[in-house]
Amino acid sequence: MARPPKLELPLRDGVAASALACPPGPWPLVLDFLAERLPLVTREDWATRMARGDVLDDAGAALSPGAPYRAQRRLYYWRWLADEPEVPFASRILHRDEHLLVADKPHFLPVTPKGRYVRQTLLTRLRRETGIADLSPVHRLDRETAGLTLFSVQAASRDAYQRLFRDREVEKVYEAIAPWRDEVGARLPLAYASRLEEHPVDFMQMRTVDGEPNALTRIALIERLGADRARYELRPHSGVKHQLRAQLCALGLPIAGDRIYPVLQPVEEVVDFTRPLQLLAREIAFVDPISGQPRRFVTSLRLDGTSAGG
Repeated sequence: MARPPKLELPLRDGVAASALACPPGPWPLVLDFLAERLPLVTREDWATRMARGDVLDDAGAALSPGAPYRAQRRLYYWRWLADEPEVPFASRILHRDEHLLVADKPHFLPVTPKGRYVRQTLLTRLRRETGIADLSPVHRLDRETAGLTLFSVQAASRDAYQRLFRDREVEKVYEAIAPWRDEVGARLPLAYASRLEEHPVDFMQMRTVDGEPNALTRIALIERLGADRARYELRPHSGVKHQLRAQLCALGLPIAGDRIYPVLQPVEEVVDFTRPLQLLAREIAFVDPISGQPRRFVTSLRLDGTSAGG
């Protein structure tokens, strides 16, 4: 028997409901299934959530801790983490219309829920602020990077905006603070092309290898910051993972505050918010696929080289 279509459930504190399919299996209770399938939440915690009405069946009815398990249906629940780190910097909406929302993301704030972050993400904050359940990111920024992020407001026009990024029809401008080296500075402005691939051991890193270039960035000097640092303008013409961070590191200019390049550092149990990655998504421009009009957005944030700037 086919399962009914997914329910459209309201946001709870900006968090959308997650759906979980129920396969055939030996579980007597829904609680048994949840405890085994999603073990990062304890059985006791699942029982508390169910008693509170936070787990629903595919008709939208709350399931008690004693509810029997039935296969071939969906369960719905809202993710939350009791020990989620709080990111102490504000996000800001710069533009909103019926199709598009543009926001400034501070350093350290993930764009979407993942791992140890659910409520402390830009998507959840914006859903809570606007009440728009269909809000969805059109592209991504690393958690460590600050600046402009675009969101689709409605599903019907989402692919049109995502296609701009897939087809590389978006002009993106970044800023970074990194070391100054005379031998590199003498070559600026520079169109730097290289081939980047995932590191075979440290999967978080990208590495430069021989072969046809797949990453191109135009690098220019904005200003010197004393004898040993500078502010650079970066214009990527491709979208390879960690492109800006990896390419500047390959030039001997690792971005200030980078915990991945040149040396991958352990995940911080307690985040040091005083040492952000000095990388900022400063500008974004494109021809709007719905209106046909040119669009350009500029961040309200600024790198200062010493604080989070967000």
